Amino acid sequence: MDQETLLERSQGPVTRSRISRDLAELGLRDGDVVMFHTRMSAIGYVAGGAPTVIAALRDAVGERGTLMVYCGWNDAPPYDFLTWPQPWQDALRAEHPAYDPEVSEADHANGRLPEALRRWPGAVRSRHPDVSFAALGPAAAELVADHPFDHPHGPGSPLARLVGLGGRVLLLGAPLDTMTLLHHAEALADAPGKRFVEYEQPILVDGERVWRRFRDIDSENGAFDYSAAVPEGVDPFEAIVRDMLAAGLGRTGRVGAAQSHLFEAADVVAFGVAWMEEKLRR
Repeated sequence: MDQETLLERSQGPVTRSRISRDLAELGLRDGDVVMFHTRMSAIGYVAGGAPTVIAALRDAVGERGTLMVYCGWNDAPPYDFLTWPQPWQDALRAEHPAYDPEVSEADHANGRLPEALRRWPGAVRSRHPDVSFAALGPAAAELVADHPFDHPHGPGSPLARLVGLGGRVLLLGAPLDTMTLLHHAEALADAPGKRFVEYEQPILVDGERVWRRFRDIDSENGAFDYSAAVPEGVDPFEAIVRDMLAAGLGRTGRVGAAQSHLFEAADVVAFGVAWMEEKLRR
């Protein structure tokens, strides 16, 4: 989308002060701990780009507030490299760099904001190579510390701690299916047919590169077969969040030109677990 179109859609440049005001009207408060998902293009022409959005979010939550994003790892080894010819596997194992929370880039597929927050002075990042989170603020270290290597969406994860701290989730122009917190609901839900994956990635252990095997719910293809619960072509997380909104959970408003939503993290997980356990047992 070109700049002129963005300007027209957002009725002029979207500035830091405008984003802060819109976030306050949506319900974001001083002292909030909030995980956010953002689609920059939906907001309009943001004067200053990603740093402006982060600065505005910090304005909204204040010095007592904390921001968190899902990062992942952009240059992680392919999940299926164990199916490669043995010489290719050997070459990858011999030289693929280890995940380093300080320098490994956030997954580009998650947009510009996770990488921008990861690089922000004072930000900290969790140790899990595939499911890393970055956070900034007084509760940041507590959110990301000792991220479990196995079952990294479950108990003890940054997602679980977000709920425990009374956190919130902001979809800032982001599609409903980006609600990463529902992976925590999948990890907790007692429903049949839960799917798991195992994969290998290199990490640093006492400064040495070590290949480690990880186990997790299948967060890429879905921890469950949702085909009987949602129409074909509809993302399951989108369906769950739409049902949440229909049930009166969450707040909706405009931030710049973007339709945005703010949820209580505990509500997301409780609703998600109940939805999965009901719909997937039918």
